Amino acid sequence: MAMKDAIMNFELRSLDLDGAATHKADALVVLVAQSHKTGMGVLPDLVAAALKAGDLETKCGKMLALYKIPGVMCRRVVLVSCEAGTPKQVRQAVVAAVGALKSAGLKKLAICMPDQADGAMVRSAVMAAADASYIYTTSKSKPEPRTLDQVTVGVTDVAVCQSEFDHATAAVRGVEFAKEWANRPANYATPAMLADAAKELAKLPRIKCEVLGPKQVAKLGMGSFMAVAKGSEEELRFIVLRYDGAAKAEAPTVLVGKGITFDTGGISLKPAAEMDEMKFDMSGAASVLGVFRALAELKPAVNVVGLIPSCENMPDGRAVKPGDVVTSMSGQTIEILNTDAEGRLVLCDALTYAERLQPRAVVDIATLTGACVIALGGVRSGMFASADDLADALHAAGEKSMDLCWRMPLDEEYGEGLKTSFADVANVAGRPGGAITAAKFLQRFADKFPWAHLDIAGTAWKGGAAKGATGRPVPLLLEYLAAQAGQPPVATAGKAVARSRRKS
Repeated sequence: MAMKDAIMNFELRSLDLDGAATHKADALVVLVAQSHKTGMGVLPDLVAAALKAGDLETKCGKMLALYKIPGVMCRRVVLVSCEAGTPKQVRQAVVAAVGALKSAGLKKLAICMPDQADGAMVRSAVMAAADASYIYTTSKSKPEPRTLDQVTVGVTDVAVCQSEFDHATAAVRGVEFAKEWANRPANYATPAMLADAAKELAKLPRIKCEVLGPKQVAKLGMGSFMAVAKGSEEELRFIVLRYDGAAKAEAPTVLVGKGITFDTGGISLKPAAEMDEMKFDMSGAASVLGVFRALAELKPAVNVVGLIPSCENMPDGRAVKPGDVVTSMSGQTIEILNTDAEGRLVLCDALTYAERLQPRAVVDIATLTGACVIALGGVRSGMFASADDLADALHAAGEKSMDLCWRMPLDEEYGEGLKTSFADVANVAGRPGGAITAAKFLQRFADKFPWAHLDIAGTAWKGGAAKGATGRPVPLLLEYLAAQAGQPPVATAGKAVARSRRKS
């Protein structure tokens, strides 16, 4: 299976507003900040006149589109306001401008950043340009391919922005790889196909891959994972990816991605409405694949292991039934009260497997609960953690990458509803605090290492007219991993903190 990859190429070059007039491209986007200074030349004069006349509004994302300006090499010029030029405002401005140009069939685009643009602004512009021009094509008979293949980002000081630019281009590779696999219909992204995608990644520098099938998984004693897969004709796969960027003796960070390639709910069948979106239930797995794609580009000095338990959840006659009791790899027995709470059943065995890796930290990523969507919507992913410094590091990574998360509580009292008379633990509690009780279930299998859980049910994809994968939380995870290079291990997991904090 050929590797599906981002085709856009990015270039960072020294290019001020005056120099942009002689740059050759199909279109030029000029970001205009409130701090814009007048200068000499065609474009500086044009921007000054547009602002003075009120033809270019100063509100972020407002645009003025122009065509064949004398003295400007690019046929199309879009002036777009970015207000104070914060990374968030730059993203909004670039998304608006590239979206407006998307139908023009551009191949080469230049983005002229405001004076004194820093690395964070450049990173935001790169990520936004890729996001705004992304097109899914795999399962279309006559796909409309992305025509934009070259984006030049112009800044006044390349050296100041280079490292952030390199990080952004690597992140784009990862985000688009994650989008590709999450967007695929379930018959284009079976567990075996996910395993093949992982094997393709192993052809890249510093990455290795091992794939375990049903026999190996049974030998490991992953009874909880196997129970979910029982109702499907598709065989399960347990995928182990390794990125070796640091000394062999350095403990790895482990990423565990939920890989339910289609979730019917099993015997606890989901409603028919929007069930097609359950192809996105492997977005956690897709994000792990995306992170490894980006690691191969960025090459940070860290060791990372990716674990992906992948299967379908189907209502076959062999499927696990409500009330069945299964034995997990940890030896704990689980009463399955609801077969639609299957993600935690595959993750718990992967978390137990992670113990043998002696990790510095483990982060699982899953489209786990509708309750998290109710709690946080589609803005922030839910983040649960057993160690404060791990929580703080993930939160900071989310803020810097604009891939936001929010810490949720893990008070012991939330676990009371998981008690049962027929097994060590039930897989569901009541409706109240459903995202938290799901995390409390997982925490039982993660007490040997610092652990965090990202519930991305509200952030992994968008529905409606904009239906499609977002590629989150690849930017957050990549920023977190890059920041860990050369850092001491996080502290031993302690009592969960029942508070949420926003870092300024």
